[in-house]
Amino acid sequence: MATDSWALAVDEQEAAAESIGSLQIKDKPEENGTAAHVAGTTAHVAGTAAHVAGTAAHVAGTAAHVAGTAAHVAGTVAHVTDSSSAAAKSEVVTENKATDEDDKDDKAAQSLLNKLIRSNLVSNTNQVEVLQKDPNSPLYSVKSFEELRLKPQLLQGVYGMGFNRPSKIQETALPMMLAEPPQNLIAQSQSGTGKTAAFVLAMLSHVDPNRRYPQCLCVSPTYELALQTGKVIEQMGKHYPEVKLVYAIRGNKLQRGMKLQEQIVIGTPGTMLDWCGKFKFIDPKEIMVFVLDEADVMIATQGHQDQSIRIQRMLPKNCQMLLFSATFEETVWNFAQRIVPEPNIIKLKREEETLDTIKQYYVLCNCREEKFHSLCNIYGAITIAQAMIFCHTRKTAGWLAGELSREGHQVALLSGEMQVDQRAAVIDRFREGKEKVLVTTNVCARGIDVEQVSVVINFDLPVDKDGNPDNETYLHRIGRTGRFGKRGLAINMVDSKMSMNILNRIQEHFSKKIEQLNTDDLDEIEKIAG
Repeated sequence: MATDSWALAVDEQEAAAESIGSLQIKDKPEENGTAAHVAGTTAHVAGTAAHVAGTAAHVAGTAAHVAGTAAHVAGTVAHVTDSSSAAAKSEVVTENKATDEDDKDDKAAQSLLNKLIRSNLVSNTNQVEVLQKDPNSPLYSVKSFEELRLKPQLLQGVYGMGFNRPSKIQETALPMMLAEPPQNLIAQSQSGTGKTAAFVLAMLSHVDPNRRYPQCLCVSPTYELALQTGKVIEQMGKHYPEVKLVYAIRGNKLQRGMKLQEQIVIGTPGTMLDWCGKFKFIDPKEIMVFVLDEADVMIATQGHQDQSIRIQRMLPKNCQMLLFSATFEETVWNFAQRIVPEPNIIKLKREEETLDTIKQYYVLCNCREEKFHSLCNIYGAITIAQAMIFCHTRKTAGWLAGELSREGHQVALLSGEMQVDQRAAVIDRFREGKEKVLVTTNVCARGIDVEQVSVVINFDLPVDKDGNPDNETYLHRIGRTGRFGKRGLAINMVDSKMSMNILNRIQEHFSKKIEQLNTDDLDEIEKIAG
């Protein structure tokens, strides 16, 4: 997530722009909100509060529908038309005050965005690595949902959601989650892998509908993510109306002294803790399944980590603990081990996001306007189906979108001040081909697969909060091209000694040669498209 120091590093890079015509990249890499009152929401009620207006990815008429031009996106960005050096300096000062908060627009928003834009499971090439609590016990995996011996109404719900067979993570995780006696699980899984459906199926399978009290708790980092999980419970439990669902979210006020009768409770850590402790709406000793979703997002929010641990300590020792996280940095791993005793562990071996299918180039420029000129030359020389262009700041992204629009390009603009549903709508339009160019800050760097993207352009190179190369973001960015077995093209704009140094270090990190491209030579540009 972005910080002020990150923004300052960006500004330093922009301020350091100077003539670099003599610079060359090294030839050889060196060695090395409003709460819904949903107290009695049931898992089968259509139109429940979980269907929150505005979460649908196709929000008709949303401000983010940039019809053919990003230059007029509801005034979200300033279009800088003065190309003088004075304007460039003032932009740096302005950016210090209104720092680009696109990354600060946290992991929770990114996670919600991924859920909204994915209607189907993504194709995942990761290999699943399983570490069992008892290495001597047999490891089961399933190739069909029938093998799990689910209740017929749940099997009906699974097929009704469009799952024909288990995803890669479901194949291994479901037998563990449905085992008797219950097994604890820590699992790494990104959005789009069927992870939510897996733990929802586990909760619905373990619940006894004849017992009218909470038996399963699911904690999510935000209100919106809790509603998304509730939506999956409703869909999967459509044919299981005896099981009821309630949301432990701020604003869902219950009468003091009442006891919940719903079997599944989904909510945010603070409210869930209050309901279990202070208000005693839930008897934690009766909980059979505890799910902690989006653990990496959870620990990024002040207080959530402590609240989650306090909830877990109230639960009985035989309660099944299930924790999911998209990433497993050391902080997440330490948190997971505090929450889940004696776990089975499912990790995704790091995706071989190979650069082998992506041709990488860099272009030397002196200023932002020269970058734009080079961009126009590239567009004039080769046919580009769809392109994604990454900028550091909203201001640069807004300026660039406006300039491209004036050149007649169909441009979409994506940045952090947009609401998540607006961003989802922009991405859907781009995916459908309604716009051919997507100008974006880092909000779009991860998890978005658009088959027609043939070119990714780093208008600004990615740096971390200390001004060092952000290799992971670079990989995620240019990984938007060269997917689905196709050849991809990545072009990096270099405008200072600092950015040349960044590029050198990126090249060394990946041990991949990045060739220089002269965008004033149309014949040379045409060759790279071959």
